[in-house]
Amino acid sequence: MSLIDDKRALRRSMIAWRGGLDDGARQAAAAGVLEMWRLEQPAKAPAVVSGFWPMAEELDIRPLMTALVEQGCRLALPVVVAKQQPLVFRAWRPGDSLEPGVFGTLHPSPACEVVEPDALIVPLLACDEEGWRLGYGGGFYDRTLERLRGRKPVTAIGVGFDAQLVADVPHGPEDQRLDWLLTDRRACAFV
Repeated sequence: MSLIDDKRALRRSMIAWRGGLDDGARQAAAAGVLEMWRLEQPAKAPAVVSGFWPMAEELDIRPLMTALVEQGCRLALPVVVAKQQPLVFRAWRPGDSLEPGVFGTLHPSPACEVVEPDALIVPLLACDEEGWRLGYGGGFYDRTLERLRGRKPVTAIGVGFDAQLVADVPHGPEDQRLDWLLTDRRACAFV
């Protein structure tokens, strides 16, 4: 199998697994990730932290984003501007309105300030113990992390359910590693 086929197979498997979770498991996982963040503090105020608005069965990080604002961090949400392009980040606070974007995303209005994050909370389908992340296949976070890391130190923090930590994530030269993985049961810092 090719790298593309290996990634597709793992994506299908993880999407099916995640789709089988009930609401109680999802809420417990969100609370667990928040607790792991509080214990490990992978980014601290006054950092600009990019979160994401959860789609489909992704882990809901909205409680974490609220806690970050309370701790003095400034938040942003990603915006897809075009295929094959890095993400843009617009300032956002809990309670601010959101607009529909591509791929079913929600993001802040174009009137909101564009900011450059110090840390990115990154959705994932899988992550391995070396920090390789499997996303949805658009490469948006990989291109974005490459661009940001070329400008300044940036911390990439994957968040997910504990079962999304797998033995091996297929990866290629364009893929970017995470610095941290937070699940509902553990925190992994990748060196």
